[in-house]
Amino acid sequence: MSYQVQVEHNVPVPMRDGVVLAADVHRPASGGEIIGGALPVLLQRTPYNKASEARIEEAAFFAANGYVTVMQDCRGRFESEGGFSKYVDDARDGYDTVEWLAQQSWCNGKVGTFGLSYAAHTQAALACLNPPHLAAMWLDCGGFSNAFQSGCRNGGAFELRQVTWAFREAMQSSEAKADPAVTKAALENQDIHEWLQRMPWKKGHSPLRWTPDYENYLMEIWSQENFGEYWQQSGLCAEAYYSDFSAVPQMHMGSWYDSYTRTTTDNFAALSKTKAGPVSLLMGPWTHGARSVSFSGDVDFGARSTVDNNLAPDFNHLRLRYFDRWLKDIQSEPDQDPLVKIFVMGGGSGKRNPQGRLDHGGRWREEKEWPLNRAKETPLFLQPDGRLSQQSPQGEFSPSRYLFDPNHPVPTIGGNISSGRPIMEPGGYDQRETAEFYGSRPPYMPLATRPDVLVFQTDPLTEELEATGPVSVQLWISSSALDTDFTAKLLDVYPPSPDYPEGYALNLTDGILRAKFHSSWSEPELLEPGRIYPITVQLYPTSNLFARGHRIRLDISSSNFPRFDVNGNTGENPALSSVKVSAQNSVYHDAQHPSHLILPVVPAEG
Repeated sequence: MSYQVQVEHNVPVPMRDGVVLAADVHRPASGGEIIGGALPVLLQRTPYNKASEARIEEAAFFAANGYVTVMQDCRGRFESEGGFSKYVDDARDGYDTVEWLAQQSWCNGKVGTFGLSYAAHTQAALACLNPPHLAAMWLDCGGFSNAFQSGCRNGGAFELRQVTWAFREAMQSSEAKADPAVTKAALENQDIHEWLQRMPWKKGHSPLRWTPDYENYLMEIWSQENFGEYWQQSGLCAEAYYSDFSAVPQMHMGSWYDSYTRTTTDNFAALSKTKAGPVSLLMGPWTHGARSVSFSGDVDFGARSTVDNNLAPDFNHLRLRYFDRWLKDIQSEPDQDPLVKIFVMGGGSGKRNPQGRLDHGGRWREEKEWPLNRAKETPLFLQPDGRLSQQSPQGEFSPSRYLFDPNHPVPTIGGNISSGRPIMEPGGYDQRETAEFYGSRPPYMPLATRPDVLVFQTDPLTEELEATGPVSVQLWISSSALDTDFTAKLLDVYPPSPDYPEGYALNLTDGILRAKFHSSWSEPELLEPGRIYPITVQLYPTSNLFARGHRIRLDISSSNFPRFDVNGNTGENPALSSVKVSAQNSVYHDAQHPSHLILPVVPAEG
């Protein structure tokens, strides 16, 4: 039965510290009258305006299907009181909101939560405090397992999408709206492209100086370089609270080209082992939240890759089926809800489709766990001649060396990015510079031609190979600097074809390590110039079928900008120091220092 919907706007919800947050309550109605009695409640907590068109549409759908649906502005955003400090208030505020809802006459004591990105972070944050009346969750592309390791920082480097996020959201802030003639106009006059060339920013002299809440947030999180108490807060580090984390049914949904790929899979891997749940995982090939389109960046995965008309009529109905099961006890077909469902990329024609994108293809597959038990960690060793091989190098060889100039970083071309526009484009792309990508320069050559990018690749594969799971790179390195970065990128290299005469080097996943964190995240140790160190670069997990005739490629360098901040090679935090020096960096690949890529290889079916 489909109901009418009536909305009560800006309902005050008191928090434990006296701050009042505003919520819009969407209630099912019939014949112009609100449905009486107690119903299950669905809650979304968002900093992106509870009354935006997209959230009104979501709320109306669920209310029309028999749920009281509550949209709440996070603290300090839009109609809610208090100051906004990204992430750190959401655990307590979320807990208080869930328990307040449970006491309302129209709530039957069951509260489910849902939402994308930040609205997934708010769910994980409140779940860390285990509110008694939380009954089910759908976390879509978010919910930090450890924001220090992915989402805010990554391998010690800072993700600059936090900068573009703050810049974009500042224009929608209460400060901007309070004085639009000055504040918003001033913000709109700032060129974020130019500001990226003026890093590090100075407090009170940044493009965010007109919105102190956002400037303070960004400066604080950027300056918190070491893993400590700041990063262990409930809104930033769910893994520190796994023992207390709610054991309710929960869906962790993500995608291979999202900034929260690692967070999503890490949360599932840990919680599915310890919580009754059930805890489920759904991973598609999309970019952040783009579940209804078949492409990511310049790469297409086919019509069957979307949620719409494949997993359900649309995303709302997919979630409705889930909440009906766990909040209304309406059972769906057993095979409709596997614990793990992933999209394995690859296997397409490799041609340019009518929309001008690479047809990479792929297919859905159901699994019982993550990571896959049958996936075998397979080392591919870096060879002195630039090959990747299962044969460990024998004998002594000179390392591969390059000069890393932090004033000329390697430009970011796609990848696991969200909130990056207008600076960064997420997804899969041929790894060559074009005018589309920030930092690219004429004559727009492939990244592999840069002298500061080391390229290692297999011979053309004689049979297809599937890699599904976490990916890492074990390197032996040295540097002339006290600190430097090492980046790693995994690629699927297509052979030349009529549509792509130079082939196509498709990025799958990447990672970075700030070398002074080689032995500890909390107590960094500067490098001794020239000394050889073993390091591990953790790439985001992925799932890809490398076709016969393709090559598996690994690119090693020291920058990926503006995806990550650029290391000045001095040992100082790039957020605080403008000093930059060049570093001569070396990667070793000999019998004593067998640097290698570790791929989770899945045996061929049958």
